[in-house]
Amino acid sequence: LFVISSYLVYEISPHLFTKQMVYYFIASVAFIVSTFMPWRHIIWWFVPLFYPGNLGLLVAVEFIGKSILGAQRWIEIPGIGVTIQPSEFIKVSVIMMLGYLISRNPPEEKGYGLFSFIKLSIVIVIPFLLIAKEPDLGTALVLLITGYGILFVVGINWKIWTAIVIILSLSAPLLYGQLKPYQKKRVTDFVGKPSYHVRQSLIAIGSGGVEGKSKEEATQTQLKFLPVSSTDFIFAYLGERFGFKGMIAVIILYMFLIFNLLYISAKFATDYLIKAFASGLAFLLFVYMGVNIYMVIGLAPVVGLPLPMFSHGGTSFIIFAVIFGILQNLIAFKDYCRYNSDSKITMISKDQL
Repeated sequence: LFVISSYLVYEISPHLFTKQMVYYFIASVAFIVSTFMPWRHIIWWFVPLFYPGNLGLLVAVEFIGKSILGAQRWIEIPGIGVTIQPSEFIKVSVIMMLGYLISRNPPEEKGYGLFSFIKLSIVIVIPFLLIAKEPDLGTALVLLITGYGILFVVGINWKIWTAIVIILSLSAPLLYGQLKPYQKKRVTDFVGKPSYHVRQSLIAIGSGGVEGKSKEEATQTQLKFLPVSSTDFIFAYLGERFGFKGMIAVIILYMFLIFNLLYISAKFATDYLIKAFASGLAFLLFVYMGVNIYMVIGLAPVVGLPLPMFSHGGTSFIIFAVIFGILQNLIAFKDYCRYNSDSKITMISKDQL
C-alpha cells in the first residue's frame, strides 16, 4: 500500500512526495516508540490521564481552536505555528480506554448487560458529540462506528442491539433535521445530481478502463480537473492510472489486512487489550476505506475522510502507526512475565532450594 501510494503521489507532485517521505519517517519513529513502550505496566495510570486529557483538548477547540475553511477543528501551538487536530488523537484514547475497561471487567457469557453497555457507551458518545460540534461529522461517525464495532466483537447482549436498530430507524428523520445546511447538500447531491468533485472522479475512473492509462494520458489528474487528487480522491487517480485491475488489487490488500486483524482479535479472545486494539484497528481501516471509496465512486455523500495509509497526509499516518505499534507491543510482550528472571525464581520448588 505504501509503495503504490508513494508512486501515485510522486506522479502528482514530487514536492508532495518529499513531504510524504518525511511523514513516513515520523510515522516509523512513532511506531518503534509505541512498540517498545511497556503498555501492560503503565496502562493502569496512563489511560485515566490520556483519555480525559484528549477530551480537554476537544473542549479547548471550542474556545481557542483555529478555524480553517469554516470548520474549527485545530489548536495552534504558540510560537512554532504548528496545528494539531485533537479529533485524530481521540481515536487512540477511545480504543485504549475501551480495552482498559473491558480487560478490568470482562463480559459475561451472553455479553454485557444494559448497565455495562451504557458505561462503555459514555466513553464513545462524549467525544462523538464534541467532534460533531466542530463540525466534523465524518470523523465523529468513524469514531462512533469503531467504538461500537469493538463492543460488538467483544460481546453485547443481542436484545440491546435490536433496541438500538429500532430506535435509530424511528429517529432517522429527526437526526437528518439536525444536520447543517452544507451536510444536507452533500446528501441531496448524493441522492440527486453528483457534485463537481464526484463527476470528475467518475470521469477519471471511467477513462482508466480495465487496464488504466499512462501518466501522460491521465488528463483528469495531470490537467487538474480532478480536485484534491493526492488526498481524498487519490483512489480516482489510481483508477485512471491502473484501471479496474489496480483498484481491485488495492481493495484486496486492504481486505487481507482487515481480515488478519480480525483473526488476531479472534486468536487472542481472552486478552481483551489485544482484542480491543485489533478489532478497533480493523473497523477504523474498514470504515475509512469503505466510505472513501464509496464517496469517490458516487455511492456515498462526500465527506473529508482520506484513504487510510494511502492518501497524502501526515496526521493520519502517524495515528495509524501508533495504533499498530501498541498492538504489536501487546502481542509481542503478551507472555513476557513468564520468561523474565523474576518469574523463573518464583517457579523453583522448595525441594530445589
